[in-house]
Amino acid sequence: MSRVYNFSAGPAALPEAVLRQAADELLDWHAAGCGVMEMSHRSPEFSSIIDTAEADFRELLAVPANYKVLFLQGGASQQFAQVPMNLLAGRSADYLVTGSWSSKAYKEADHAARAIGGQVRLAGSTESCGYTRLLRADEMTLDPQAAYVHLCTNETIHGVELADVSCLPVTDAPLVADVSSHILSRPMDVSRYGMIYAGAQKNIGPSGLVIVVIREDLLDRAWAGTPGVMNYRVMADNGSMLNTPPTFAIYIAGLVFKWLKTQGGLAAIESANRQKAELLYGFLDDSDFYGTPVARDSRSRMNVPFRLRDPALDADFLKGAAAAGLAQLKGHKSVGGMRASIYNAMPLAGVQALVDYMRDFSARRG
Repeated sequence: MSRVYNFSAGPAALPEAVLRQAADELLDWHAAGCGVMEMSHRSPEFSSIIDTAEADFRELLAVPANYKVLFLQGGASQQFAQVPMNLLAGRSADYLVTGSWSSKAYKEADHAARAIGGQVRLAGSTESCGYTRLLRADEMTLDPQAAYVHLCTNETIHGVELADVSCLPVTDAPLVADVSSHILSRPMDVSRYGMIYAGAQKNIGPSGLVIVVIREDLLDRAWAGTPGVMNYRVMADNGSMLNTPPTFAIYIAGLVFKWLKTQGGLAAIESANRQKAELLYGFLDDSDFYGTPVARDSRSRMNVPFRLRDPALDADFLKGAAAAGLAQLKGHKSVGGMRASIYNAMPLAGVQALVDYMRDFSARRG
């Protein structure tokens, strides 16, 4: 069987070494006589899996001791409502909108606030420019008394990435960030945030798992009507296992964390990701057949949207790409065009194969 280079934005490619290990252990994990999917989440075997996964995740991301790491069911979109339920506390929260996902988070939080009390405020948006760049400092008006400031640090659809939150206006309000599509792709200072959350299906593992990292002093703000399985304090006190967690997804995530450590950790994976992004963006910038709408200082290393000069060629481009073993390059339906998601598991050879195909296609059809 020949595997394709999978440029899907999520669920996304996983490291081949992880998939092979999971396949080897599918029927019998470490002589347990059964696989992880069949294993009780209360068993000592699974306890070792989730404890090791948390320890490796904390090591990779240098998570401070005063932060809880939660392995929860669902995805980042569920957190759009869960965040205000846990953190709004009848107050006001600021939302920065730089693309589709932060826009959805803002709208969902606004809906939730109407039900539980409090309000959310649009503190800055780049909608008027089509979400093609980051917010400038003079476009953000943050309330220093806000319960929290929410942002998405990498917009998967629009290909905009905020690598350093130091460019944000100074505020005493805790930052809450959706980091789904670039978590573990580079080092980050978790202490700059009150909370981060990430759906697993980009850089961590299968869909159905979301990881929440939250500072302990924020755990006791939940709305009184918050269900236990959605209450961060309750889940933290129960080690993420008030109910049955997504056990197999946590197992795969743990294997991915081990794989990242074998690659040299986040500093090494950042270097590899920078090389991949520079190769693809460099080609796009030198081409008059292709182009990307994202401002140079706002470009994501993980999600690269691009367009052909003539959209009438899109279908032929995608057909030829599929024949060449380059999968899932069609852009999101809301923006069209193409998108190459080049997460940690995408090798440099895959990006080179894409560039070679793009060069050949433009030579033939240009």
